[in-house]
Parts: sequence; C-alpha cells; structure tokens
Amino acid sequence: MQAIKSPAKELVITRIFDAPRELAWKAWTDPERVKMWWGPKSFTAPACKIDLRVGGAYLYCMRSPEGRDYWSTGVYREIIPLERIVATDSFADEKGNAVPASHYGMPGDWPSELLVTVTFEEVNGKTKMTLRHAGIPAGEMSDMAGEGWNGSFDKLAEHLAKAQTAMTLTLPSDRDIVLRRVFNAPRELVWKAYTDPKLIPQWWGRRNHTTTVDKMDVRPGGVWRYVERTSDGSEYAFNGVYREVTPPQRIVSTFEYEGMPGHVALETATFEEHDGKTELTATDLFQTVEDRDATLQSGMEAGAAETWDRLAELLATLERGKVRAHKK
Repeated sequence: MQAIKSPAKELVITRIFDAPRELAWKAWTDPERVKMWWGPKSFTAPACKIDLRVGGAYLYCMRSPEGRDYWSTGVYREIIPLERIVATDSFADEKGNAVPASHYGMPGDWPSELLVTVTFEEVNGKTKMTLRHAGIPAGEMSDMAGEGWNGSFDKLAEHLAKAQTAMTLTLPSDRDIVLRRVFNAPRELVWKAYTDPKLIPQWWGRRNHTTTVDKMDVRPGGVWRYVERTSDGSEYAFNGVYREVTPPQRIVSTFEYEGMPGHVALETATFEEHDGKTELTATDLFQTVEDRDATLQSGMEAGAAETWDRLAELLATLERGKVRAHKK
C-alpha cells in the first residue's frame, strides 16, 4: 500500500503484515530485529540502541550502498505495549547528538524535531500498522520519505515472514549468539520437547547423528549430559548444569563441549506463546570473544538450524498425536 499524503506536512502509511501483532511489536522494539529491516531497500542497519520507556531515547544508524552512515535519534513520548508508539525524530551524529538535516545534505526547511506515531491493530491474526510521520517538508522530501519508509516496510514484511518459519541468528555483542525461531506448537509442548529425556534424542543434533541422554535432571543445580555419535562411530559429549528452571517460560544452564574442557558458555532459553505458536529464543553468552568466534566457525549455525528443523518436525508429530488421541 502506498503512502497517502495528508495536510499539515504529515506522511501517513498503512500496511497489513501477515504476522501476529506481538511479533510486529517486537520488530519495532527489539534492537536486533530493527537492524534486520531498518532503512530503504538497498540500505543496511549496522547499529541500533533502544531504551524503551517514556523519556528513553533511541539511536539508529542506516548505511547506504556507498558506505555512508545516516544516524537518527529521538525520545519516546508514549508507549502502549502492542498498541502504540509515539517518539520524536531528529537527524543525529553517531553519538546521538541532534544535527540539522543539512548535515546530511538534505535540502528544504526541516524542523529540528519531527514526530513519529506508529499504531498496531490485530485483524484476523494479521497486523494492521499505521505510521504517521509529522513535520517532513512537503513536496519532494515527503515523496522521498514515503519511498524510504515503504522500502523499509517491504523488508519488515520479509523479516516477519522469515521469523515465523526459519531460525535467525544474531550477534548482539562480541560474546553473544542469539538464535530465534517460531514453532507452530503451543508452549507447553515445546517445553516438553526441551525437558523430556525421552524426546531429546528425537531432535537434538544433526540428522545423520544419534544422541543419547546420559544425564538430565531438569532442576536448579541438576546436571545434563548428551552424547552425540556420528555415522562413522565418533562421539562428541556435551554437559552442563541447570541454573534456573521456570516452567514453561525459561531455562538457564551452562553448556560445555567435553572435547574442549573449561570453555563454558551460559545458555538462556525463553519460550513465548503467541496465538498458539511458540517463539523460542536461545542466547549463548561465551567467556571470551575467541570462544564465540570458534563456535561460529565450527558450523554451529547450520547444525542449529538442522536441529531446530528436526524439533519442528517432532512437534508436528506430537501435535498430530494429540489430535488423534482427542478424537478417540
């Protein structure tokens, strides 16, 4: 849907996204998600900081194909979770100091501060989002802003579609790896698959490997240990200790590959249900940058994606079993 220009220098854009409102809200309020779609089609977003509270500030950076960075900042004036965000909008430098539009070569009479209002409305499982951007100079600049926003929203639609079907990997800091995926199953079932030692071997690890649960005491202070075997008979063992277990919302445990003892990561898995689906987020915090990078170079992204594909298949099988049992 194209931008609709209304009087009083206000740009209005309405889009319908095929995603639940909770996911659309997160796409606007989670810095790692914002970086996946912010900026026109050919731009990237290398940096994003968000202090999501009334009076809190944000700082975004979008990078052109030529490598030039454009920063923007603002202060949140109103936040109604899942419904409405109102914030000021100004051009900025990399430190978050407001600068005039001319700093980036923008022509026209730009106010030092604009106002952005975004509303979210759930419509039959989809999200109707309306953006109002007030204060943009009329004419060419308003048209360019509309094109830029629509380019961003095209990327947002792609991100939301991907977030519902595939695993995403982000690196929010130099010691973190964050994996996310939405599973088409209720949270209790995903939690069961994560905590039942009889189910772990059915999804944990690569398809051509087998996994044995040696230990799994799912409680704070309890120990877990899995042994993964390859088709040629090689074995790889992993272990850890549960630090926090909050059914069916959160598990915190250590993670250690026994082939490299002493390199222990802390993994936090969270389970959030939206409209009968479950968003699983696994955050691994490593002791050093080198440990994080070595894990990435080991092929963990491909392995994790395959593992979570297997989990999705298991959940579908368990769901079908529930339906059959209910019919009986």
